[in-house]
Amino acid sequence: MKPRYKPNTTVACVIHCDNKFLLVEEIIDGEVRFNQPAGHLEANETIIDACIREVKEETGLNITISALVCIYQFSASNALSFMRFTFCAQVNKCVECTPIDPAISACHWLTIEQVKARQNQLRSPLVLKSIEDYLHKPHSPLSLINSELQVIAATNNA
Repeated sequence: MKPRYKPNTTVACVIHCDNKFLLVEEIIDGEVRFNQPAGHLEANETIIDACIREVKEETGLNITISALVCIYQFSASNALSFMRFTFCAQVNKCVECTPIDPAISACHWLTIEQVKARQNQLRSPLVLKSIEDYLHKPHSPLSLINSELQVIAATNNA
């Protein structure tokens, strides 16, 4: 029997202000990488709450998510894959951000051109794709997502 396919569930947020996008800087394998504020869904957490938490941890910002940009399926390798729920938020001012998460070394407000110039430093191709989709595709309302956590007794049918 084939092992069950279990992609990681992650969230990310495209944060936009004055034609700039907020990216976080992190060091991965000794190299600088840029990403949207993003991370993994935790147990007993809604997808939306996970996104709000990750933004707070990685930028220090308290945001209100406005819509779902897209759900992406991404394989980093044969053994590592993700289902990435990308949301968006608009802020009124490009404020200086202070990351709480020690893995984040800095936050940057960048134009789309500046993001494109850093393509070789993006955490994944989804960073730029998410911004382009935010700019050029319709967004889905948050009502599309059922955020009510329902604990159901474990069964073999799960």
